[in-house]
Amino acid sequence: MRSVAGLAFALLSLLAGVPARAEPQIIPRPLHVVEQSGAAVAFRDGTPLLTPPGDAEAVQVARYLVDLTRRTGEPRLAIGADGAGPAIRLVRRPGIAPEGYALDIGEAGATITASTRGGLFYGAVSLWQLMTAAPDHRLARVHIEDAPRFRWRGLLLDSARHLQSVAEIERTIDWMALHKLNRLQWHLADDQGWRLQIRRYPRLTGVAAWRTTPPAAGLAPGRYGGFYTQAQVRRLVALAAARNITIVPEIEMPGHATAAILAYPAVGLTTMTAANLGDWGVFPSIYGADARSFAFLHGVLDEVMAMFPSHEIAIGGDEAVHTLWHGSPSVQAQMRTLGLKDENALQAWFVGRIGDYLNAHGRRLVGWDEILADKALARQDIVLSWHGAEGAIAAAQAGHDVVMATAPTLYLDNRQSASPSEPPGRGFAVTPRDIYAYDPGDPPHASGTPALGTAASSHVLGVQGQLWTEHVDSDARVEAMMLPRAAALAEIGWTAADRRDWPDFAARLPAMRARYAALGLHPDEPGAPPPQSPRRVSQQLDLCTDATSLNLEGRAAPGEARAPVYLVTIRNPCWIYRGIAPTGVGHLAVGVAALPFNFQFADDVSLPPPPDHRNELVVRRGCDGPVLATVPLAGVTRDGVAHELVAPLPLGTGRADLCLVLARAGADPLWVLGWADPRP
Repeated sequence: MRSVAGLAFALLSLLAGVPARAEPQIIPRPLHVVEQSGAAVAFRDGTPLLTPPGDAEAVQVARYLVDLTRRTGEPRLAIGADGAGPAIRLVRRPGIAPEGYALDIGEAGATITASTRGGLFYGAVSLWQLMTAAPDHRLARVHIEDAPRFRWRGLLLDSARHLQSVAEIERTIDWMALHKLNRLQWHLADDQGWRLQIRRYPRLTGVAAWRTTPPAAGLAPGRYGGFYTQAQVRRLVALAAARNITIVPEIEMPGHATAAILAYPAVGLTTMTAANLGDWGVFPSIYGADARSFAFLHGVLDEVMAMFPSHEIAIGGDEAVHTLWHGSPSVQAQMRTLGLKDENALQAWFVGRIGDYLNAHGRRLVGWDEILADKALARQDIVLSWHGAEGAIAAAQAGHDVVMATAPTLYLDNRQSASPSEPPGRGFAVTPRDIYAYDPGDPPHASGTPALGTAASSHVLGVQGQLWTEHVDSDARVEAMMLPRAAALAEIGWTAADRRDWPDFAARLPAMRARYAALGLHPDEPGAPPPQSPRRVSQQLDLCTDATSLNLEGRAAPGEARAPVYLVTIRNPCWIYRGIAPTGVGHLAVGVAALPFNFQFADDVSLPPPPDHRNELVVRRGCDGPVLATVPLAGVTRDGVAHELVAPLPLGTGRADLCLVLARAGADPLWVLGWADPRP
């Protein structure tokens, strides 16, 4: 096995423009580092690893460190062995912050000191990282004192839209620990599927866990689904606890409930059918607010709480469409009985009922920032703020604890760069540097609105990155979308604000990539910019608007090695080709593909086409300028493959921006642009 240190050295040599630093190669960056004088300390096979007598937790950490060094080709440590030379010691000392530790490397070896198991664990992770960055396992003498800035450093994994294997979730838990991330919010139920075995309600896994995938490009049509058994869940919960990670289950309510309602129609309202379960977006489905619905949800939560010891239980609460409540005579009668003014008040009452039930069982409700809508939220409830800082600021100032989960910056299903080689996902480009620039303790907010403030900032529990999986359909893509951005997320969650520094982080990132390689992880590799050419793929064009932009997978044409990915705004398929020169150009060739339109927009289904054009490519000189050409789309078959169309292009003189619109008569199909190529 090539050593991690060797890989790190090779990667560092490729990082042009970033100077070498003496800073320890640890991510996230420690709080306090003091270099010590003296010769480096060598660690070899057989180095003793010593724990306090009778300390079972320290022994668990020691075994973890032994396994970790073995997996990455570092020295094979010997727990409790006697021997001359340096040793590694785990030491307990009261008074150190929870999850905090001290790490000393000196003549006697390495000493990790902490008051809690979590602190010993993270000290061991830091020692391992130092070992992986030392080519000959000779570590410089150093004193490190470290503790996290925030106590919630999380990731959300959506298993409802696409199911991950148990092995992939285990891998995710394992590498989360190496980044000192400590919360995994597990999204287990949504419109498209129910993924958790609930013995009291077998149709949730017999019916709601399965769907028929539409013949969308990039997806194989047929029956799709699956679920996690209670035995599997308990094993994952135990593994996470051993890695100092709490799994926070999320069961969506009152909205995002189509799959469950189709399995048990009496518990909610929907206009959807099983044919809609392969769609993405916001569905007009909602649980009822009567005794029958609450009995169902309480029964579900009873089994959820039995499987997950987490003090926090997430209930979603986002994007609940109230139309069916508004149109239901029984719901309206219930609102009058309760004295509720509108459906927002009913949702607040619903959330309060669920919160009371969780509180009675010693748990705490977590919900997205829509649960603030009626300003009736119980003080103990935790708000996940995804709409921006304003909701988080309002929640914190009202005394609620908050986790920053802001879109788009903290949504990891956004593509990681503007490269055409990025896998499918949301269309916004979020780089590791974008995440690193985000400060959970001082989040960006709209001009003219109040900042978080010192008092309210104490209510910020931490930060969380979200991986929604509508367009992330495989284990490999889950890993690629999360890594290496999770390293940047980890540092903004752990490292003190005045210790964060992008050039320093960039200098440490190659060592982390080398660790990924040694562990068999496959992070996203930023694609090289394609050579300058008049022919541009959709990712090299500008979208006319970025609202609901997606990077969607098509189908590979015969002879192509991989399926193309099309960048498109699904409600307005329109692109801008900037700065086309008229010299030698008389035509424009474009590749157009037709994808199924499998998207739901709750109550808003209007997708008006531009006037006077239906199912045509419309080429304008500027988006408000004259029409230069139109080409019918009738010859483009619905196979996800880009078909070439050629339009005459009377450009006239001077450079021009071309607006390329795929005008449609209705929502389906979704026309997408693969490429545009000016020709003579």
